[in-house]
Amino acid sequence: MRISVFGAGYVGLVTSATLAENGHNVLCIDIDESKINSLSSGMVPFYEPRLEEILRSNIAGGRLSFSSEAPAGISHGQVIFIAVGTPPLADGSADLCAVLAIAASIGQHMSESKIVVDKSTVPVGTSNVVKAAISGELLSRNVDFEFHVVSNPEFLKEGSAIDDALKPDRIIVGAESENAFHVLREIFSPFVRRDNVLIEMDPASAELTKYASNAMLASRISLMNELSRLAEKTGADIENVRRGVGSDSRIGPSFLYAGAGFGGSCFPKDVSALIATSRSLGLEPHLLAAINKVNIEQQDILFEKIRNRFQEDLASKTITVWGLSFKPDTDDMRNSPSLPLIRALLEAGAKVQAYDPIATQNARVHLSDFPQIVFSEDKYSALHGSNALVLVTEWKEFRAPDFDFIIKTLVQPVVFDGRNQWDPGN
Repeated sequence: MRISVFGAGYVGLVTSATLAENGHNVLCIDIDESKINSLSSGMVPFYEPRLEEILRSNIAGGRLSFSSEAPAGISHGQVIFIAVGTPPLADGSADLCAVLAIAASIGQHMSESKIVVDKSTVPVGTSNVVKAAISGELLSRNVDFEFHVVSNPEFLKEGSAIDDALKPDRIIVGAESENAFHVLREIFSPFVRRDNVLIEMDPASAELTKYASNAMLASRISLMNELSRLAEKTGADIENVRRGVGSDSRIGPSFLYAGAGFGGSCFPKDVSALIATSRSLGLEPHLLAAINKVNIEQQDILFEKIRNRFQEDLASKTITVWGLSFKPDTDDMRNSPSLPLIRALLEAGAKVQAYDPIATQNARVHLSDFPQIVFSEDKYSALHGSNALVLVTEWKEFRAPDFDFIIKTLVQPVVFDGRNQWDPGN
């Protein structure tokens, strides 16, 4: 099938590459011409395991191409995916400007029946807004082409997005017509050959499912972080608590790890958007607000532990930070817990030596106001002359470090495990 994907960001590229991998003819559109030129030559602007390999393979196979021309994308696609960003506005609500700009462009240029698929994370009711935007443009042209708007939210985890897309645990499709359901079943049939994981519903339910999923996962993290504070005060071991709680089949072990708080582009943004939507409808989302509050407070705790350990005298101290990205296997620095920690350390007068396997370049951009940070080439060289080591991101290469070397190299043998990854007995 001929498919167009508007947006060459994280979701758009993974969607484009994996649809092409399963045999579809995909044209990916983005307004950034320099990005399109790089992508056309097989260069991915961010790190995601296996994405560049799949992208290059499908470009070579003629199944995937790129363009900055919106009319070309609208003409090409029997089905048009909208996969652009919906960043938070000042009140926490989602900014739909990019989504609606594409919807208007579709209405301005379509010349035959289309199915338009919202892949972007959007508030409940956005499918109706997109439909109205397209209809308004068709009316202004005095033409009438049949089209359907479908909600198909993404459930990609950075670091494992290719597997998530190619072997999904669920595919949510929200539509209002049997024709739209039929076409989406055809598109996703290669993805569900072994297990039928496609779940059909109305668009509003599909839109809310995405937000509800992220809010549920964020709530588990914030609850464990709040319990970790209680554990510390009472002498309990939060890791033992996690194992005990996670063994309950009704709960399970996922997303129960206490640590420095959640980050990334999804959880903070989506919880805030859900709060904003609730309040716009006259509902006060007490639990959702608490999830965000606990997470913000949690990101301050690691700095407070460091400051208390050194009796509030950080001006003469050097601190090594291992892990900068918001999670392993990505170079994404958005809302990473490392950022408020490093800023707080520097503002308190400490020196910072940092190491990350992948995210150093992006970290330099996010911390450009602090040129005094030393970014090291490997984890052990970052320890020299340092008074303490802080683990912030649990990359695999940090799982079993040489603690004898760490202790010998640090000026003081002080380690702060921000992810509860290491056994204190080592």
